[in-house]
Amino acid sequence: MPQHKSAAKRARQSETRRLRNRIHRSRMRSMMATLRETKDPVEAQAQLRETKAYLDRMVNKNILNKKRAANYKSALEKTVNSLS
Repeated sequence: MPQHKSAAKRARQSETRRLRNRIHRSRMRSMMATLRETKDPVEAQAQLRETKAYLDRMVNKNILNKKRAANYKSALEKTVNSLS
């Protein structure tokens, strides 16, 4: 239990942000999974652009580290390039 008003507010903010970040992380993982399962190279390219843009937005919102996002993007590009 927080002992101060500011600590209570911080706890509320942290919980709200945790739930919001959880939604974004879930969507990110779903996008990456569907991209990996795609067999059509043209469709995969379109999904890759969308997924990379979403990863960049996650970095800008400080939900994801920029180096981790770069690693994800690199791995996804390798996957898409292996289709063609």
